[in-house]
This record gives sequence, C-alpha cells and structure tokens, in this order.
Amino acid sequence: MRATTTATILAASLLLAATARAQAPQSFRVISPVFGQLVSFTMPSNFSVVVENTGDGHYIREAVLKGETPERWTEMITVTGEKGMTLTPAASPDKFAGSIAGGFKSACPDSFAAKPFGAMTFGRFEGFAAVIGCGRVDSGPTRHSETALLITLKGTTDYYTIQWAERGPESDEPPVNDDRWQARLRALSPIELCPIVPGEAAPYPSCVNKS
Repeated sequence: MRATTTATILAASLLLAATARAQAPQSFRVISPVFGQLVSFTMPSNFSVVVENTGDGHYIREAVLKGETPERWTEMITVTGEKGMTLTPAASPDKFAGSIAGGFKSACPDSFAAKPFGAMTFGRFEGFAAVIGCGRVDSGPTRHSETALLITLKGTTDYYTIQWAERGPESDEPPVNDDRWQARLRALSPIELCPIVPGEAAPYPSCVNKS
C-alpha cells in the first residue's frame, strides 16, 4: 500500500509540474532604442504595451497583463530612461534606486518596506536591484498594496530602470521577501544595454547576436 501511495504521489507531482510548465506564458526578447542605447530584456508574452512617452529627457514605457489597463492592473512591467544622467555628479545605480524607493516611502510612510539585492553587473554595465513596496496606497480604484522589483542600470550616457510591479490586497507590510521577486529577476534576464548601430532597424540583430 505504501509503494502504491508513493507512486501515486510521484505521478501527481509530475503531472502538476508538467501542467505548470504548459500554463507558464512564453517569453520574448524586447529590444528598444532609448536615448543613447538599446535596452534589451525578456518579457512574458502575456504582457502588452499600453503607454509609451518621451519628453524632457525622460522616457517611459508601461506594459500590463493583456486585458488590463493603465488605470486598472495587477501586474505592470515598466522601462524608463533618464537622458544624460551619467553627467550628474555622484550619480550611481544604488543612489538612483534609493531616490525611487524614497518616492515609494513618501507615499506610504507607515507601510513601506524594502529588500536590496545589491549591486549587479549587466554585461559590462553597472546596476542595482531591490524590491520596494507599499502595504497601503490609495492611488487607483481602491486601496491596495503595491510592490515592485526595481532594477537600475548605468549606461554610457543615460540611466535606465526596469520595474516589475504587482498590486494586491492592502497589508501592514508588502511582500518584499517573497521568493517570486528573485524568480522575476531571472525571468527578465538577460538584461543588456547595446550600442545603437546607425541604419540598423528592428529586430536589431547586433544586440540579438550579442547574447
């Protein structure tokens, strides 16, 4: 009886694992020119771009789960660029991340939390990663929590961020320690900055072939 039970459990576990793999969304490489460089990363195919704007040296592109909107969303992947920021005295990826975290904290001083992953290197470029969040925020249709994986990158002339945010029920503390943030960091990889080759168009083979 015990052998039968073990075999049954093993078969069920394998079936669940196969089902999870089948249900996991496929991913695709996203490569976009943002000011002085191409920003490249991997995005799940169940996201679609809903906002893209450039102005006054700032770039932003937001993608949400298909069927959601910029106002009502549960997950959002955001890319930003800050033109010429490498010329800012004392600028660094960790300080840039800290300034963004400060914006979160000012929105929810009583329920803010953060977990740094620390300094990282993406290709030959310096970066920093952390998870930051608010347990309770009032923006959007209802009060909710908002937590984000934040990646900052120092490019040749510009700074960039990639953020994967999630909204959930309000709480005293956002789930910054959850293992899924490390999994999402892996899911976005490889993250790279590539030079813009004059005359080269999408899909930017020089950057694709770099990996």
